[in-house]
Amino acid sequence: MGCRVGLEVLQSGGPALDAVEAAVRQLEADPTFDAGCGSFLNEDGEVELDASIMDGAKLKAGAVAAVRRLLHPVTFARKIMEKTDHLLLVGTGAEKFARKMGTKFCPTTALLTGRELGLWKKLRKKKGFHAKTVFSGHPKGTVGAVALDSWGNLAAATSTGGTPRKMAGRVGDTPVIGAGTYADNTLGAVSCTGWGEGIIRIGLARRVLSYLEGGASARVAVKRAVEEMRRRVDGYGGAILVTPKGQIGLYHNTPRMAFAYSDKTGDVKAGIKI
Repeated sequence: MGCRVGLEVLQSGGPALDAVEAAVRQLEADPTFDAGCGSFLNEDGEVELDASIMDGAKLKAGAVAAVRRLLHPVTFARKIMEKTDHLLLVGTGAEKFARKMGTKFCPTTALLTGRELGLWKKLRKKKGFHAKTVFSGHPKGTVGAVALDSWGNLAAATSTGGTPRKMAGRVGDTPVIGAGTYADNTLGAVSCTGWGEGIIRIGLARRVLSYLEGGASARVAVKRAVEEMRRRVDGYGGAILVTPKGQIGLYHNTPRMAFAYSDKTGDVKAGIKI
């Protein structure tokens, strides 16, 4: 499980940035989720991936969007953060830089599952389909991780295959800093999942932190931000949060959201929040 992998990094004295990358990589390789292997297909039957990572100490971030044939786009997002002066690279330009960095590409079949291929074939025949209905029904979500390390540094990372039957080139909230991902050592680290268009419009990750600034607890801040998204833009999704004091918040307005976390005791708590 991704949480245990990230926790091992932290327990060995590693930085939060390494922990969130390791956790998300584990989830990208798990076909259960909509990230890396197991991602939704776009309308052309292709897998296009988005990811981002952010360092709360320096407010540095890296993001990638609409790339193909990368099992671990979160690691490539970190390369963008550390090896370039840019924050976000997309499409063929991003893939060109990935090759320059020696990033390994995989065949599309390595990312494809029979479940998602079957869903794509079904949705192709469905008129008037809107991706938001998937998230108000029974979503299979984006993956993300947030972490606080022993130095007090925070980090967040998020990875996704996007929405089912999306237009080719569509980019959701995951690589948009402040929407799908945000980390700031003075406030907290947030990763979001759900219908990206609604999350972008409300700026969900940064909105969570604005409630913290207003004095809300971690649990209340996440709940208020997600409920505001539902109220103002009819958005569906959820978010996870950790604060500089180690407070944890998670909330969603979809029927369920898988989660796992560990506090200072080192015990991992996991389940599906309904």
